[in-house]
Amino acid sequence: MPEYILDACALLALFDDEVGADIVEELIDRAKNNEITLTMNAANLIEVYYDRIRTVGTEQADAVIQDIYDTFPISIIETLSPDIVHEAARLKAAGKMSFADAILVATAVCTGATVVTCDHIEFEPVEKQKMVPFLWIRP
Repeated sequence: MPEYILDACALLALFDDEVGADIVEELIDRAKNNEITLTMNAANLIEVYYDRIRTVGTEQADAVIQDIYDTFPISIIETLSPDIVHEAARLKAAGKMSFADAILVATAVCTGATVVTCDHIEFEPVEKQKMVPFLWIRP
């Protein structure tokens, strides 16, 4: 079954009804129908959480995170395997990638998942290396 791993910006696009929200919504529908697997690292979920705290306040942010855990067909990866740790460290050491993004890409490398993102600036250099496939939710 095809596996997709969500960057924080993918869920934020959905919550804020931004360009690309329709693609994320389609992926969620496909995951509900057991056509694909959706995952997200806790590190990237933290990014969603602190964005929501800043934009809508702690109470609503708590509700959003609880909703993700309770109703979204997304498996949250809360433990990093040694392979992911090693790959994330290698990626972080090699460039100016954020910690959370290094974990995201490392997880995709280790699992063969497609990264779902809108962050061209951060990930186009990675895409050029053909380390992992990307699904861009925005041009």
